[in-house]
Amino acid sequence: MPDKIMVVDDEHEIADLIEVYLKNENYEVYKFYSPKEALACIGEVKLDLAILDIMMPEMDGFTLCQKIRENHTFPVIMLTAKDEEADKITGLTFGADDYITKPFRPLELVARVKAQLRRYKRYNPSLPEEKEADIISHSGLMLNIKTHECHLNGEPVTLTPTEFTILQILLENKGNVISAEDLFHRIWEDEYYSKRNNTITVHIRHLREKLNDSVDNPKYIKTIWGVGYKIEK
Repeated sequence: MPDKIMVVDDEHEIADLIEVYLKNENYEVYKFYSPKEALACIGEVKLDLAILDIMMPEMDGFTLCQKIRENHTFPVIMLTAKDEEADKITGLTFGADDYITKPFRPLELVARVKAQLRRYKRYNPSLPEEKEADIISHSGLMLNIKTHECHLNGEPVTLTPTEFTILQILLENKGNVISAEDLFHRIWEDEYYSKRNNTITVHIRHLREKLNDSVDNPKYIKTIWGVGYKIEK
C-alpha cells in the first residue's frame, strides 16, 4: 500500500510540481490549495506525512501544523518562501519535523520525504516488519521503541517522531557525547547539514521542556558546549 502524503500550498504551480514528483515515487498524494480544505482530509484519511506551505491565506502553515499535532504524530515538512531563521524555528516550535526553503530542488524535497517516512515507519506499531518491543529506561524516563510511547515518572509524554528519535539515540548512547551534526545525519540520513543549521538545537529545547529538564542543572540531556549532547549513565 503506497504511503499517503498531503500537500498544501496555495501556489498551484508548486503544489502541482510536488504532486508530480511524489507520484513518480509511487506515493498517494492528497493535494490542496486551501488549508481549510486540507483540514477535512486530516480527519478522514490516515496520512503518513504532510508538506505544508507557511504563507497561505485564511490560515497559515504554522496554524495548520498546530492543528495536526493536536491528534497526529506523522511527520510534517514546512515550506518557507524565504531563508529566515525565525520562520524555521517557529515551524519547529509548532511541531514540524523538517523545513525546506523555496525555491527548492524537487529531488531534495523527495529525499527529505523519504528520510522522514523511514523514521516514521520504524516507530509505527501498525507495521508488520517491526521488531519485538524494546524498552529503554533511565531515571524515571521510559521509551517503548515498538509502540513509540514515552513516559516520564509514569505519565505519558507526547513526542514528535524527530524528538523521539533524538531521545532514543541519546539513551542508546548513554555516557557518550553525540554532536548535533551526528544527530542530524543519523536522523535524516543525508548530507544537507550546515553549521548554521539549528534544527537539532530547537528540538533539544522542546525535549527539555517536555521532560521538565533544565540547561543549567540537567537530569537528562546535558549540553557539552562546542561538542554536542549526552545523557549521563
